Amino acid sequence: MAHKNKENRSPWKERQKLSGRKSTSPSPKRSKHKRSEENFSFQEADDRLYDIFRHHGFSDFPHENRRLLTKFYFVLKENQKKHNFTRLVHLREIAIKHFIDSLMPFQLTELKYPLIDIGTGPGFPGIPLKIANPEPRILLAEGVQSRVNFLKKAREELELKNLDIIGKYIDESFLYPVQGVITRAVEDIQNTLRKVLPCLQVGGRVYLMKGPNVDPEIPTAHKVWHKHYSLVDDISYNLPNTQHQRRLVIYEKIASMEIPEVDD
Repeated sequence: MAHKNKENRSPWKERQKLSGRKSTSPSPKRSKHKRSEENFSFQEADDRLYDIFRHHGFSDFPHENRRLLTKFYFVLKENQKKHNFTRLVHLREIAIKHFIDSLMPFQLTELKYPLIDIGTGPGFPGIPLKIANPEPRILLAEGVQSRVNFLKKAREELELKNLDIIGKYIDESFLYPVQGVITRAVEDIQNTLRKVLPCLQVGGRVYLMKGPNVDPEIPTAHKVWHKHYSLVDDISYNLPNTQHQRRLVIYEKIASMEIPEVDD
C-alpha cells in the first residue's frame, strides 16, 4: 500500500519545526573524499526520501519499499567510508540519480525475468528494481570483489529474496539462461549485445539505460547484430521534474548464434 499524505505536508519539515533544529541540508561544496557529512536518523532520512519521491514522480511508491531504500542508503553510506562505490554521497543525489533513475525502466516498460543486471556496481539498477518487484528472480553481476562483498551484505541486511549475486564479468562464456538483461553501464551497445547473446533466450530483451547522446551506437549495433537482435523501443525521457535526460534503448533477441560445425 502506498504511503499517503492527504494534507500534502512534509514529514521532514514538520519534524524540524517540532524539534527546533536547523536543516542539515548538505553544503553546495563537494567533499574531496566523497564522504557524506549527513547525520540523519533513520526516520529523518525516510521522511526526506518521501519528500523527494513525492516531488519527482513517485508519490505512490509503497511505504515499505521506500523504507527498504532508506535502509539501503544507510548500508551504502556506511560502506562509502571504506570504498568509493559512488561519486554521489548526499541523500538527495542518491535518491534522484540512483534510486529514481534505477526505477524508471520499471515505470516505462514491461521487464522480463529472470533479469540479470550486468556491471551492477553497488547494485544499480538491480537492488531498487528488486525492492520494487520482490517476487521475480533478479541476478546481479559484478566483477570487482569489494563490490561483490557489498552486494552480499546489502542482500542480507535488506533480507532480499530471489536475488542472486554473480561475482564475475559477464562475457560469452556465461550461459545461464535469462529472459532479460539490464545495464546502466557506459559500454557500447554492440559490445553488450555480443556478451549476452549466449545467455539471453530468443524472445528475451536487453534494456540499455543510456544518456541522450546514444544515437551513434544504434546504427553500428544494427549493422553487426541485425540477424540476432531487433530494436523494439527507444524511449527518451527526463528523470521526473529534473533536467537529467535519459534514453532507454530496448532490443529483443530474434535468433541465436549458429554454432559452427567441427571439421573432422
